Amino acid sequence: MRTRLVVYGEVQGVGYRAFVKHVAGRLGLHGYAKNMPDGSVEILVEAKEPALIEEFKEEIAAFSRNGAEVEKIEEAPVNSNEEFASFEIF
Repeated sequence: MRTRLVVYGEVQGVGYRAFVKHVAGRLGLHGYAKNMPDGSVEILVEAKEPALIEEFKEEIAAFSRNGAEVEKIEEAPVNSNEEFASFEIF
């Protein structure tokens, strides 16, 4: 299963992508996180079980460090053949 998340709020310049990578690594998820020009963070994440993506979303929504605040997360399924061997930060 693969999904695209866009996280809005105070999520750039606060260590958010590193936190997301840590959570993804602990859960065994692959994909990437990257800053977007509008101040959001785009995350593409893939997992073998949908429950892992739900756990991932709950954890990354609860981030509150260095003045960060997650206001909302938009989600959309992804139909792509691109495969990831790990979780990267761009």
